Amino acid sequence: MDCAVVGASFAGLACAAALARAGMRVTVLEKKTDPGEKLHTTGIIVKEAIDQVTLLDGLPAELVRRINGVRLYAPNLRHVDLAAPGYYFLATDTPKVMRWLAARAEQAGARIVYRRLFEQAERIQSGFDLGEAGTTRFLVGADGPSSRVAKTLGLGQSTKFLFGVEHEYADVEIAEPDKLHCFIDRRLAPGYIGWVVAGVGVVQVGLARRMRADRSTANAAMEAFVEKTAPLFDLRRMQPVSVRAGMIPCGGVVKPVAARRVLLVGDAAGMVSPVTAGGIHTALKHGLATLTAVSFRSLSERCALRLVTRHKADASGSRHRLFSSQRRL
Repeated sequence: MDCAVVGASFAGLACAAALARAGMRVTVLEKKTDPGEKLHTTGIIVKEAIDQVTLLDGLPAELVRRINGVRLYAPNLRHVDLAAPGYYFLATDTPKVMRWLAARAEQAGARIVYRRLFEQAERIQSGFDLGEAGTTRFLVGADGPSSRVAKTLGLGQSTKFLFGVEHEYADVEIAEPDKLHCFIDRRLAPGYIGWVVAGVGVVQVGLARRMRADRSTANAAMEAFVEKTAPLFDLRRMQPVSVRAGMIPCGGVVKPVAARRVLLVGDAAGMVSPVTAGGIHTALKHGLATLTAVSFRSLSERCALRLVTRHKADASGSRHRLFSSQRRL
């Protein structure tokens, strides 16, 4: 094959679709049986992704729900409403969106092999020997914050994380469903926020906080968050129909993010913007941009520099907008 992509993630599927459309023989190696199972993202897509990422063209309307603004809460639950003309977020039925993206990648010509765990990558003259998975000229690691590709080939690995937990509740309605409700509370969500949003057929309630050795503290904080927000959204007697949890890299782009013929993207590369709900946008954008690096026929740190520079510019601008909003509150 020309390129093996490890991980049917947002970044991995975007990368696979772009390379396949360019005529490359691409195989995605995915350890799960379904790209929509065991997800670790809240699934919110920012407007910039819809405007800039052509892979999302034709995203079925039944898989998304438009959110037109943000209600930002102080620790005492006082709030300020934030909106901009024409701006919106999309809450998503994320499992179905992932399956739709996988179908788009396959339509572009990529092959997805499920239940295939990445186990080895030995350098050969023409690229890499992946054992039972075959040989490939190029390798892309899109396999999350604990990337096996990074560990196997000596690339950089994230060391700073947030840990997020999200519950989904069915048959629930909330006040102001057209807003993304965000909560600042350094006791319950130190280093990040809590959130409540009316998604596609469910209400999503979650928080993320600085990573600690004992992850049970996140579950305890989640219980306290549901209790605290009960005057606004009383979910205390409800049982979640789904629970998501996982690590969110927050230490910036890893170094090195690439070597000869191999590149990390998405969470594996630390190319995420958790501060602004821009993780999916960044993953898709830089997954697609992998085509630029591979087209040079030799992935290297220099080739990856353009991707990293783009990511830093996107993240810097987004942080500035968020901090301006916090000062208003």
